[in-house]
Amino acid sequence: MAHILVFPYPSASHMMPLLELTHKLATRGLTITILVPPQNLPLLDPILSKHPNSIQTLVLPFPSHPSHSVGLESAKGQPPNAVRVVMRATTDLHHPILQWFQNHRSPPVAILSDKFLGWTHNLACQLNIKRFAFSPVSAIAVSLVYSVWRDLPKRDDPNDHNCPISFPKIPNFQVYPWWQLSAFYRSYVERDPDSEIVKDAIYGDIASYGLVINTSHELEMDYLDHLKEVLGHNRVWAVGPLLSPDEDKADPGPTKGDGSKTGSARDVLSWLDTCDDHTVVYVCFGSKTVLKNEQIEGLALGLEKSGAHFIWCVNEPKKGHVEGGYCAVPSGFEDRVAGKGFIIRGWAAQRSILSHRAVGAFLTHCGWISTLEGLVSGVPLLAWPMAAEQFFNAKLLVDELKVAIIVCEGAQTIPDSAVLARAVAELVGENRVERARAVELSKAIVDTIKEGGTSFKDVDELVMHISN
Repeated sequence: MAHILVFPYPSASHMMPLLELTHKLATRGLTITILVPPQNLPLLDPILSKHPNSIQTLVLPFPSHPSHSVGLESAKGQPPNAVRVVMRATTDLHHPILQWFQNHRSPPVAILSDKFLGWTHNLACQLNIKRFAFSPVSAIAVSLVYSVWRDLPKRDDPNDHNCPISFPKIPNFQVYPWWQLSAFYRSYVERDPDSEIVKDAIYGDIASYGLVINTSHELEMDYLDHLKEVLGHNRVWAVGPLLSPDEDKADPGPTKGDGSKTGSARDVLSWLDTCDDHTVVYVCFGSKTVLKNEQIEGLALGLEKSGAHFIWCVNEPKKGHVEGGYCAVPSGFEDRVAGKGFIIRGWAAQRSILSHRAVGAFLTHCGWISTLEGLVSGVPLLAWPMAAEQFFNAKLLVDELKVAIIVCEGAQTIPDSAVLARAVAELVGENRVERARAVELSKAIVDTIKEGGTSFKDVDELVMHISN
């Protein structure tokens, strides 16, 4: 069978879905080499143990960058503005990869690489092979990103952050305020090397042989058809949802929880067992989002006012956060909600929590992985989009799929506790249409990855194009 090079972007939210797709490709007989920096090699242990004969690794250290004292081997722990620096650092791997290809006895016939690695399209052209772009985010997000960088919209007033930007060519006539567009685009400076690397990555993705997206036809048919029209070919494959089946097996142990409780997966699920069906709201904003104290206070007050049971995953401050200004749960809050609330600090068994019968709502930032996990579990969403593609995802969830309610918008916004409390109470206390729709959509999505489903067939077709 054909040999392919898989090149993930070094961030967990990008790597994990691509590794799950790699597993599916290996089960269909492809020979695969995965390129990773040494620091990320342990993340490959599960997939290498499943496919010891068909998956190999190419370990290359990422080059250093003037703004960092060590090599940028991972985006983990880096501030958001470091993404462009990491993207730029990866371009220095062009020559080492080229040498590896030229010295390989049976080199790959194609490259499957993350959407942030658009420069690999030129590498593939130099090697006279195909490059497939992989997007871990939604088709609506890809559509809007392509449109922004292709059409380069501008504001009449450079100080008007609420200036509406319309996209009439995209299905359902999308309109967003300027501040919700990609931060990469809003901060773009022509001829700045770190800015140009982002633009070049998008153009490389558009020019690539095919586009592989972590979504399904049942979720985003209109946007998949739009992308085929924009790209001028039908080589767009919806292969999702790509969710690792082993995500909840690695419980890192107890963390501080509600009173005497710990935050281990076992303790959380045992606590959920004591709750009635659909009465608990699960609150989590992904592994990277860190809330300011004022936001924490608004959120805490809203949860308390709602009277609902809840599980709240609170992230610790990271590099670049001012000590003392983030993640401080209000004094006395945990005592006041004892029995009703369970606070986790650190890792949470998210998929196990969401699939529990007691969970009736998911308060989320609308990151695409979290969104898919909520949808697969059949849980309606309370949306607080904060950055990147999350605003686009929220619009899809609320206006089109009708499985979500907006409760807040923006990474700096302090939630209105009364609005939040009312939304939480309604979603876990009433038989709203969003719940019925979420259950219906869950079944449709799960069916797509089964044999004969649309995503299953798209993976088969992708393998055929790689092999040919």
